[in-house]
Amino acid sequence: MRRRELMVLLGGAAFLDAPTGRAQEPGRVYRVGIMFGLPREEAGNVALFDELRRAGFIEGENLQVDGRFSMREEEAPEVAAMLVAAGVDAIVTGGYPRARVVQQATRTIPILIVADDLVLSGLVPSLAHPGGNATGISILATELDGKRQELLTELVPAARHIAALSDPRITAPDQLRALEDAARARGIAFSICLAAKSEDIVPAIDAAQASGAQALNVLATPLFDTNRRLIIERTATLKLPTIYQWPEIAEAGGLAAYGPRRTEVSRQEARQLVKIFRGAKPADIPVEQPTTFDLVINLNTAKAFGLTIPSSILSRAGEVIE
Repeated sequence: MRRRELMVLLGGAAFLDAPTGRAQEPGRVYRVGIMFGLPREEAGNVALFDELRRAGFIEGENLQVDGRFSMREEEAPEVAAMLVAAGVDAIVTGGYPRARVVQQATRTIPILIVADDLVLSGLVPSLAHPGGNATGISILATELDGKRQELLTELVPAARHIAALSDPRITAPDQLRALEDAARARGIAFSICLAAKSEDIVPAIDAAQASGAQALNVLATPLFDTNRRLIIERTATLKLPTIYQWPEIAEAGGLAAYGPRRTEVSRQEARQLVKIFRGAKPADIPVEQPTTFDLVINLNTAKAFGLTIPSSILSRAGEVIE
């Protein structure tokens, strides 16, 4: 395995640290409410609590964790209501559906959100001045879905038909039209396969292959992230080349991925949570964006698919698994 970092710097002036206010209070136990779709042991969740520990917030000492990991989306209203009733100091969640549920449950408890585009989805009014009781990380998914499609056409240069696996609750019609226009500009047919819940995913992938698609772009949504193993296994069975949102998914057996590392995004979010614990208001904490993006190629998966990865892609990869 080889690795090098790909750095992309994005307008840093808008993302200067907000004042952190007072230090943590001796003897106080801080309570964080969790609403996550992935298990506690997932690398991003481990990174979140490691970063909190480094800042002096240690579970079992001065940090109490409430809420739910491996949470199904339909559980969100129940869990949000439970956390609001418990009076936690902050609620941490990800994705538009869960974030909207939390915002409807409280206008006072600070909310930290990791989502595709916090402004475009209406979760906050602006990056620099989020206002209200919510801030977080915008992971640039709208732009990166298009970049992943470009990479997919390079990964599978013979493909004349590609498909996008899309969650209709997340991906806007305008974004899908942009992806379709970009594909057709290259002379490539484009199919959209929709999945709004877990049981829709396998039929949608099967429909992509049945439509004649020779490659698949898994668009950003918590639903597909939570069901990453299901998608990896089904596309492997079909030998359908697929690109994903998080580099960690390629490391877990996916063919390719391009985007920020979940572990780094989680550490960013932990640092925002520390500011809230120390007295800063979410309205005064600018929404952050990732600054580092990795292209990861899994050659073991490529070999199993009978796919040769072009050298032009391999030379640009931050990590090649072989």
